[in-house]
Amino acid sequence: MNLIVSADENWAIGSNNQLLVRIPDDMRFFREMTQGKVVVMGRKTRESLPNGILENRVNVVLTHDRHYKAGNAVVVHSLDELYQQLERYHTDDIYVIGGESIYRQLIDECSTAYVTKIEFAYSADAYAPNLDIMQDWELAAESEEQTYFDIIYYFRKYIKK
Repeated sequence: MNLIVSADENWAIGSNNQLLVRIPDDMRFFREMTQGKVVVMGRKTRESLPNGILENRVNVVLTHDRHYKAGNAVVVHSLDELYQQLERYHTDDIYVIGGESIYRQLIDECSTAYVTKIEFAYSADAYAPNLDIMQDWELAAESEEQTYFDIIYYFRKYIKK
């Protein structure tokens, strides 16, 4: 499985169930990487999406709420149920897209992480695992410095050792 996230310098990913910042090239990168693939998310992430679903992808929502309905998304209620659902797809075609609890629950199942790393510290209430301090992850590639107005960011690829 893959993990894909946009995080600030403290690995913050969101505030009040919203992204910290919307960078067009980051949104394009996310779309290109996940188009036609499987995206795994939690309920709050699904509810933060403009249309409640990411089109042209298999949307899988992990939630403890047994009564939760998510339109065209596949809803699962446990990790066992999630893994059963994901067995039908190639692991390289699965992207974990958040939020915080989903990243933490599935980080050990991921082998590659695509991180848009923003050089700024935002006020936030949700965080991704800090791959820079996790001993089983290493930075494998980093883009040149990118800018969007006054925001400096990098596209990074991490590989699990």
